Amino acid sequence: MNIVILGPGAVGSLWANAFLHAGHSVSLCSRQSAKQLSIQVDQYNAALFANNDKQSIQDADLLLVTVKAPHVITALTPLLPQISPDCMIMLMHNGMGTAEDVIEFLPNNPLLLATTTHGAYRESSQRVLHTGLGTTQLGGYNDKGKQCAFLEEVFQHALPEVKWNHDILHALWHKLAINCAINPLTAIHQVTNGTLAQEEFSLLLSRVIDEVSQILTAEEIRLSKKQLEDSIFKVIELTAKNHSSMQQDVFHRRATEIDFITGYLLHKAKHHNIAATENTALYQQIKQIEQSWNHE
Repeated sequence: MNIVILGPGAVGSLWANAFLHAGHSVSLCSRQSAKQLSIQVDQYNAALFANNDKQSIQDADLLLVTVKAPHVITALTPLLPQISPDCMIMLMHNGMGTAEDVIEFLPNNPLLLATTTHGAYRESSQRVLHTGLGTTQLGGYNDKGKQCAFLEEVFQHALPEVKWNHDILHALWHKLAINCAINPLTAIHQVTNGTLAQEEFSLLLSRVIDEVSQILTAEEIRLSKKQLEDSIFKVIELTAKNHSSMQQDVFHRRATEIDFITGYLLHKAKHHNIAATENTALYQQIKQIEQSWNHE
């Protein structure tokens, strides 16, 4: 297949190398102006990829979008004239809400969503570390996307374990719910995920989870409050020493994905007339932190 990776950060670079070694033709689209980019994963030999090549975009069978949620539309817009109507578009990032925008720009393309638990860390601009094996779930967003289940085999051959999920929105909501509990708190308090298991966070976490659970129920997502609670504390335990992506973004003074995580949750809460006061407070605190950088 001809595959273009839009946003070769840690996760994008991981998949670029995996697809290349699986025998596919892979090119990149990035903010860098160089015509070629070198990527090395772990101790393996570095590979060279074409970058921002118009012909590669025109020939793409699959465009894998791995930029962060706030940058999806900005990154996609310059490519629109080159994207074939048959090209499959797959979004792989934290948060929800971008698919609704992408479908407006590319209404005729197969649109797919993905979520992965593979750990990847960008050590430098050219080197990525695969820090943890995980699973990847794929699924169709629109009717054409739902006809692309064969991609499960393509992705599985490149970087297992991969599963086709006929209800990918359920999987994304599950991940979003976990992120709503962990990410803002770790970012505000600048702590590791494991710190949230301490007694001082117990009551606040319980209230946040209760609100998230109400919204999941209203959205008809089959996940009980107990299941959600268990999932969240399992992630806190398994990733105890990890820093959440939002914690890192705040530490490095980068724009966070709060609008596509807690912001998306609050959008749905408003739709269902649910008062999500604790999540609203966390959202506002992150936004205030972001805005404070502009006034220094």
